[in-house]
Amino acid sequence: MGSRSDWEAMKAASEILKGFAVEHECRVLSAHRAPDAVARYAASAQGRGLRVVIAGAGGAAHLAGVVAAKTALPVLGVPMASKHLGGLDSLLSIVQMPKGVPVGTFAIGEGGAANAALLAVAILALSDAGLKRRLEAFRRGQTKSVLAQKLP
Repeated sequence: MGSRSDWEAMKAASEILKGFAVEHECRVLSAHRAPDAVARYAASAQGRGLRVVIAGAGGAAHLAGVVAAKTALPVLGVPMASKHLGGLDSLLSIVQMPKGVPVGTFAIGEGGAANAALLAVAILALSDAGLKRRLEAFRRGQTKSVLAQKLP
């Protein structure tokens, strides 16, 4: 994530990944204040065993794009709510990547972080039968929960 303040939203991704027993790491790396560290992190990600990167940032929100420019791994961008524009600036910064440098873009904040983690799980489940079973069970649980709801 771009700054420590993004953790309040991004912890939703970490909690989902933990719930699926997916090993992951959480780091603060700023595309603007530590660009060389971001470039090193992204360039080394695949060699360190990472298979998907979730990048959350606010404001100009260049973190996901910089990471995507430095790795061939799938990058999932989560815009953070911002003080002045409520996160619209972040959303547009992430979603408007130039042709050839894709970043999957999610909703602003905690919901987007959760969905980014769920998509990461789905990507990983393509080559992990156990994870696929856990994801299918999760989805069945969601369906059961919705269908069990009763109105007065």
